[in-house]
Amino acid sequence: MGRIGKELKTSAVFTRRALLLGAGQLGVFGALGVKLYRVQIVEGARYATLSDSNRISARLIAPPRGRILDRSGVVIGGNRLNWRAMLTAERTDNVDATLDTFAQIVPLADHERARIERELHHRRRFIPVTLREFLSWEDMARIEVNAPDLPGVVVDVGTTRLYPLGPALAHVVGYVAPPNEVDVADDPTLALPGIRIGRSGMEKAHDSRLRGHAGAVQMEVNAVGRVIRELARQEGTPGQDLGLTIDVGLQQSVLERLGEESASAVVLDARNGEVLAMTTNPSFDPSLFNSGVSQAQWVEWTRNRRAPLINKAAAGLYPPGSTFKMVVALAGLESKVMGPADRITCPGHLDVGDTRFHCWNKRGHGSLDMRGGLKNSCDVFFYEVARRTGIDRVAAMANQLGIGVDLDIELPGARKGLMPNRAWSRTQGRAWNIGDTISCGIGQGYIQTTPLALATYAARIASGRALQPHLTRSIGGVVQKGAMPTDWPVLDLSERWLHLVREGMWAVVNESGGTAPIARINLPGMQMAGKTGSSQVRRVTREQREHGYNSAKLPWEFRPHALFVCYAPYDAPRYAVAVVVEHGNAGAAAAAPLGRDIMIDVLTRDPATRPDAPAQQIAAVRP
Repeated sequence: MGRIGKELKTSAVFTRRALLLGAGQLGVFGALGVKLYRVQIVEGARYATLSDSNRISARLIAPPRGRILDRSGVVIGGNRLNWRAMLTAERTDNVDATLDTFAQIVPLADHERARIERELHHRRRFIPVTLREFLSWEDMARIEVNAPDLPGVVVDVGTTRLYPLGPALAHVVGYVAPPNEVDVADDPTLALPGIRIGRSGMEKAHDSRLRGHAGAVQMEVNAVGRVIRELARQEGTPGQDLGLTIDVGLQQSVLERLGEESASAVVLDARNGEVLAMTTNPSFDPSLFNSGVSQAQWVEWTRNRRAPLINKAAAGLYPPGSTFKMVVALAGLESKVMGPADRITCPGHLDVGDTRFHCWNKRGHGSLDMRGGLKNSCDVFFYEVARRTGIDRVAAMANQLGIGVDLDIELPGARKGLMPNRAWSRTQGRAWNIGDTISCGIGQGYIQTTPLALATYAARIASGRALQPHLTRSIGGVVQKGAMPTDWPVLDLSERWLHLVREGMWAVVNESGGTAPIARINLPGMQMAGKTGSSQVRRVTREQREHGYNSAKLPWEFRPHALFVCYAPYDAPRYAVAVVVEHGNAGAAAAAPLGRDIMIDVLTRDPATRPDAPAQQIAAVRP
């Protein structure tokens, strides 16, 4: 009994220990279970995120910039691949050491190192900073081989801007450049590597549409930050394609015709205001701004007296010279101070008080009516018409025809020029006098205009409509307003007077005694109307005239500008052209032949006006 009791007592003790041990084990496993539940279920997402943050590198990527196309769909502003090295500051413990190592592999100039350090200082640590763009295969190989010593550095592929036509369309298309600190402060997404901002031309005018919206990429990396593989990529929303009214073939042809001249030319569709060509010579390579313009190149551009960076077609200001005489003629006719049959006698000069105003023809033109005044481009005739009409009426007519007003073209930097009147003179603190009006009668004095405005002026006379020049044809494939002639209102001018002025312009080119017979086009249905002009850039003194003044012998920068405006076909106007040759001396000799050749080119490209004549016959009509 004693043994049995003892065994029962021992068994009870063991059972209690087993229970205690089991309870302890159960408690431990329960605690582990609770912990595992919390880790895997309750906080699973957080720990998964922490794990992925060590394994996955995620960042935003710049979207492909929208293309710029000509009217036929030819790419004139596109994209190409750009391999670049980037550094993410939060993935390296020592940024300076990483930069030093990188510079030993791919040398960095002082200005590059300063730029990188500036961007690292101003940007958040998770935003990559571009170390070097346009890497060669050798550079990329060296970076990849040394990846363990370059924590936070990755080689990435993006896009960069490509301009296939280079200088030929630089002033129209414009260029892009990396954003500066002010840009990034306004929009932090502009800090993304590869982002470019339009800085001029249509790139700037439609920058927000061309830029698109950022995408994202996820990459698997190892412990030292080296990329193992790309896990996912979302390209974002590409920028919208921008269709221009420009005809690439015509643009190149016009530029070739300008040759080495410091000149500009504009071709408009005279029915709807579409800009078919807008050339400026000399020009520049817009792609240089994408990667950075060197100091030497910038100095070369800015010191060039022919100003290659200026869009002379839209921003160059010139006195219109005798091309302005149609304005004066219409102002005189509309105000009824002149009739179509009224005559003015030109003895070679006009005396007003003690001042003599000379005609370009020293012997004079004799008695002329309005048509004859235009045909012979008689200065005395238009001195007198301007004096009778008054500057305010002349200025109002000029504004209606597109001179001295904002033409509302999309091109940044386009200038409206100046058409003075009495109110303007008062803002300058001076009184307007009769001599000012007489000078304006032949497009001199204070008048300043652009080749774009001159082409618009010719197109408005030809069409009788207040059309506006424009470069945007479509955005994202959607055709914009302005493609139809009826989109533009009819000018508030008498058709009778417009017809008379058109006849005068036709006589300039096609009648014996006109000032531009060299511009005649002898192909059926392709006759052209036009007007020459030569505008002085400095006053000719009486002493110079007395000693046989010859502007052709002056230094280049002192010679008059040569101008020509025209439209064709005369009977059914479709195209208007303006040409300005800087310091070309005489419009008839320097600008009119260019205008003729450009117009022949335009007409023979258009199936609606192209004659059934062989190319040699077309060439033969050029005097």
